[in-house]
Amino acid sequence: MKKLITILGPTATGKTALAANLASVINGEIISADSRQIYRGMNIGTGKDLADYFVNSKQIPYHLIDIANPGYRYNVFEFLGDFSSAFKGITNEGHTPILCGGTGMYLDAVLRDYNLGKVNENEQLRKQMASLSHEELITKLVTYGPLHNVSDTLDRERLIRSIEIADYQAKHTEITLNLPTFSSIVFGINFDREIIRARITKRLKTRLNEGMIQEVKKLLASGITPEQLMYYGLEYKFVTLFVTGEITSINMFEKLNIAIHQFAKRQMTWFRRMEKKGIEINWVDGTNNLDDKISIILKKINE
Repeated sequence: MKKLITILGPTATGKTALAANLASVINGEIISADSRQIYRGMNIGTGKDLADYFVNSKQIPYHLIDIANPGYRYNVFEFLGDFSSAFKGITNEGHTPILCGGTGMYLDAVLRDYNLGKVNENEQLRKQMASLSHEELITKLVTYGPLHNVSDTLDRERLIRSIEIADYQAKHTEITLNLPTFSSIVFGINFDREIIRARITKRLKTRLNEGMIQEVKKLLASGITPEQLMYYGLEYKFVTLFVTGEITSINMFEKLNIAIHQFAKRQMTWFRRMEKKGIEINWVDGTNNLDDKISIILKKINE
């Protein structure tokens, strides 16, 4: 059976560098499992770290990055279809696919074989939600499980759509999309909470220095509205608020830093939930150096 290796972890744990270096050793290719890295022009804010895909002066092939324009609302159904195409293309060439990312729902969808169809609007459910406040809608969404993406709660339209999809998933079990079959082994990068907090803050400062504000300005100048950009959450929400003059630079940094810390915590909650649902995650100590991490992974793969 064809093999799928997965590398997951919360933000700022070095997943991309580890996956790319592992790929260079095992003739692998990366399939991104990040809900925002699919968008063109959104590089710094989404942490694409494209330079990490060059290992020993060689470009490691990657997939599902830069496949949609900003403003488009990509969803998990589309991701599963695109994942299937990438997986088949990689394995047909005799290479090993490495799924890498931190979007819990995308990872979960592949590893637990979500059976999804294109979810139509549920008029009855929407009528029931029409009188609910924004806070009540968030509470309702959480009843279906941990939030995989904070941006699901930013505007009422997306919030209602998220509830609609979650409700459909809870009630339907029929197979409407056939994923490729594979043997799976999953690795997670783990750091002590305080180390993660320090890494997040350091990386945020680096991204701001590398031009994240300029990236947002360029996206806005291209015709993307502030509302469309804030849809993508986290960096794009707070930097847009700063660029449009609604908050100061100090407030932007403080609020964004806190929001990313909270997001990393939610990611770990999602991964723990995956474990409870039967997915074995082999946790690798993030403080190990890169060579040691690869050695640990190779040993486990070859057992």
